[in-house]
Amino acid sequence: MPGLTSGRPAVFMDRDGCLIEEMGYINHVSRVRVLPRTPEAIRKLNGAGIPAIMATNQAGIARGYFSEGVLRAVNDEVVRQLAAHDARLDALYVCTHHPTAGAPPFRRDCECRKPRPGMLLRAAADLDLDLGRSVMIGDKPSDILTRPAADAAACIRIADAIDHVSCDTAAQPADVPGATIKQPPRLTLQHEKA
Repeated sequence: MPGLTSGRPAVFMDRDGCLIEEMGYINHVSRVRVLPRTPEAIRKLNGAGIPAIMATNQAGIARGYFSEGVLRAVNDEVVRQLAAHDARLDALYVCTHHPTAGAPPFRRDCECRKPRPGMLLRAAADLDLDLGRSVMIGDKPSDILTRPAADAAACIRIADAIDHVSCDTAAQPADVPGATIKQPPRLTLQHEKA
């Protein structure tokens, strides 16, 4: 499959709780608050030539909590707030589906909803990425469980105070002990799969 073994590495990030404050289902742009160290981290990725990619489940669409227009406006606001700090996301991938909530076309068991790898696989094909050298960062188990499904090199869970889980049972790189949403881990910009 194209993009899985050639190309460049990328850093995939969840939106809520990773790029922006976790606020539940965000149904208005006024609720978007980029986390304080997010722009700096993304600027470093931009400067190193490593694609910074948002990959987010947004089942609020399927559940009827907000419209596709609101989702676009919220994502545009994330991009705007990052740009105000000279930080750029290279791509945004969004799954609006839920397997049991809502009505078609949003109620469906899709391949893009994390922890399934569809968004990462699509990004790899679209942007010629090497998922085997890429990293997934998120705050929920569904973010982290995407790593083995996509055969990504590593995962980091930005966990709250004491809630830590490992990436998978194969002892791949796991949580960063002590990392919190307010105190994210420091990452090196070079990573090779063991």
